[in-house]
Amino acid sequence: MAKEIERKFLVHSRKWSDLGAGLIIRQGYLCASKQSSVRVRTHGERAYVTIKGATSDITRDEYEYEIPINDANEILDNLCEHPPIEKTRYRIVYKAHTWEVDEFSGANRGLTVAEVELQDTKEQVELPDWIDREVSGDPRYYNSNLSIKPFSTWK
Repeated sequence: MAKEIERKFLVHSRKWSDLGAGLIIRQGYLCASKQSSVRVRTHGERAYVTIKGATSDITRDEYEYEIPINDANEILDNLCEHPPIEKTRYRIVYKAHTWEVDEFSGANRGLTVAEVELQDTKEQVELPDWIDREVSGDPRYYNSNLSIKPFSTWK
């Protein structure tokens, strides 16, 4: 069984640097509940369907499969919940870890989140100075929830 172990953090606005062009990602959800989610994602000319289980601490089951880009675009346009998640992803290597910094646009404009994947739940990670605070346990920041209640609607 595939496992994802990930910590999530808010990021100081653009303090993490101007990295130039990132990878534009568009994703939508076919279903999203506390027990599982099924999403379709495009980035560049590639597309994936991902099935994730419930999060326990910072770990969850994850299965990901590549699908044809045309199928993904049709699914995103016609079958997924709207609005889709739109973001630009930047990869930053810092102290032996690769951080994925997502700068959201569309209905989630103004939100920037950094994620770091770990090999073990007890693995130590040194935080860069552009990290604000950890939100790993806050379900509002799950992409599946951002598709239902976008950041722009928060009070």
